[in-house]
Amino acid sequence: MDLTSLADFNAVALHGGFGPASRALDRPKATLSRRVAELEEQLGVRLIERGSRRLRLTEEGLVLHERTRGLMTEIQEAGENVASRAPVPRGRLRISAPIVFAHVVLGPIATRFALAYPQVELEVVAEDRVVDPVEDGYDLVIRINPPSDEQLVGRRILGDQLWMVAAPTVSIPSASASASASASASASDADALPVPAVMFAAAARVVRWRVRVDGGEVRTFAPTPVLRLSSLLMVRDAVLSGVGTALLPRLLVEPDVLSGRLVCWGIDDGPPVEVWALYHSRRLLSAKVRAFMNLLQDLPGREQKSG
Repeated sequence: MDLTSLADFNAVALHGGFGPASRALDRPKATLSRRVAELEEQLGVRLIERGSRRLRLTEEGLVLHERTRGLMTEIQEAGENVASRAPVPRGRLRISAPIVFAHVVLGPIATRFALAYPQVELEVVAEDRVVDPVEDGYDLVIRINPPSDEQLVGRRILGDQLWMVAAPTVSIPSASASASASASASASDADALPVPAVMFAAAARVVRWRVRVDGGEVRTFAPTPVLRLSSLLMVRDAVLSGVGTALLPRLLVEPDVLSGRLVCWGIDDGPPVEVWALYHSRRLLSAKVRAFMNLLQDLPGREQKSG
C-alpha cells in the first residue's frame, strides 16, 4: 500500500472533502483525487462515494480511515522527532498569534527569523480566536493568560500591563462629578469616577475599573461605553481621537504615551498579563520552533518558564 496515497485519503476524510483538504494541505485538488483513485485501484474497493455534494465514505473507506489515521499521525510525529534533531531549521513553520501582539511585536521578529533561516517558510497568522495547534495545523501558538492545558507546554515570553489611557484633551473627572453621578448609588460605588469609555467588544462586560495611579493609590472609575469595537487597534485609534478612555495593553500604547499623544491615568489593578508561546506536548521541540523561541527571548519583560 502506498503511504502517500493513504495519507492523502486520510486527509480528505479528515477535512471532509477534496476541496477543504486541498486548501489545508496547499496541494492541488486534482492530485488528491488522483492519489485516492490510485489507492482504490490498489485495494480493489471503492473508498469514497462520488457524485454527492458532501463527502461520504463507503463502509470500506470508513474502516480504513479509522484503522490508519492514528498510525499515520504516529508516522508523521516520528518524522518530526527525527527532523527536530537536524542542525539546520528547515520546512514550514506556522504560528498563530493575537492580532495586537502580531502587529506590534512579531513583525520585526519574523523579519529577523526569515533572514537568519532562509530554508524555513514562516507563516504568521494574526487572529484573536483560540486555535487548536493540531487540528488547525500550527507549530506554535501565542496566548494571553492561557488556562492550564496538559496538552500544551511552552514558555512565558512577556509580561504586560493594562494602562488606562486617554487623549490629553480628555480631563480626569473630579470627585464632585462622582458625587453628583452617584447620588442614588450604593455606598460602595460612591467613589467611582464616571468616564466615557471605548470598549473592546470581545472583553467581558465590566461596570468598574480599578486603577492604580501614581503614588500607589487605587481609584475606581465607572466606564460609560460610548463606542464598542472588535479590534484593540481600532480602540486605540478612537482614544487617540479623543472619544474617551480605554484599558489597553502597554505594548500597544506606550509609544503614544511617551510621545504625548496619550496620557496614562494609571495601571489596571487586576491580575498581571502574561504572554505565552505554546506547542503541543506530544511533539518534541523541532529545530525551527526552537530557533523561533530563541528569538522571543530578546523581548523586554521576558521570563523563561516551561510547563
